[in-house]
Amino acid sequence: MSDAVLSARTALVTGASSGIGWETARLLAGHGATVLVHARTTAEAEAAVARLVDAGVRRDQLVELAADFTHLSEVAVLAGTVVKHYPALDLLVNNAATVAPERCTLTDDGNEVSLQVNFLAAHLLSKLLRAPLSAAGDARIVNVSSSLHRTASMNWSDPHRVKKYSRVAAYAQSQLALTMATADMAPAGSGITAVSVNPGLCDTALLPLYGRAGAPAAEGAAAVVRLCLPETVVANGAYFDGGVIAPTAQAAQEERSLKRLAKLADQLVGQAV
Repeated sequence: MSDAVLSARTALVTGASSGIGWETARLLAGHGATVLVHARTTAEAEAAVARLVDAGVRRDQLVELAADFTHLSEVAVLAGTVVKHYPALDLLVNNAATVAPERCTLTDDGNEVSLQVNFLAAHLLSKLLRAPLSAAGDARIVNVSSSLHRTASMNWSDPHRVKKYSRVAAYAQSQLALTMATADMAPAGSGITAVSVNPGLCDTALLPLYGRAGAPAAEGAAAVVRLCLPETVVANGAYFDGGVIAPTAQAAQEERSLKRLAKLADQLVGQAV
């Protein structure tokens, strides 16, 4: 099963209990990586690992980790666990995502739930894991985004969209924020490269938001994993649509907007650090 190209590398995949995340974990392990399999709960992480073993992955390549991203304190604890046990982390795949609910829903941290799970958790995780990522040398962060980010706009005055809520607009904003923040997750001189990717419309838990038929999750995962492989040349901040580089939303190219987002994100996660 393994071509061993990632045999000496460690990867953390968030949201790996199902869909693209689970398939990404399977494919990375197939390339020889040690995969930290993140899920919302310990039971979900253990079940995901059991299914991976049933699919042919060696058990000693898999480590289960749990954190509920609707609680930023759990994101911080997860990062602390990784830092303690893995002083060098080669790959971080920010895949965890949730569909925005029908009504505006705030987490205990005070953030709109899809903004927190889909973006703020990744923002916080990338900051808290910078030391092991830098220590790895040539580490990569791959953010699993969506083509919907091109339809979005940042609601700077009401980022949680409390005053005028739309679940599609909230979800799209979370993906825009993730795409915009990608380059900032790998500062110059850190030895990290960060990219984002639209894996395509796949048959996952997010599909109802699009209302169309989707491809198998394994197809989307293949696009993600390709960006994790050493032979794939990537530039920091690049956005991929499937297997090709594509233009991002205009906001992701505006320096003023990028700085504004970085400041906002730090404010929204500040108390969790």
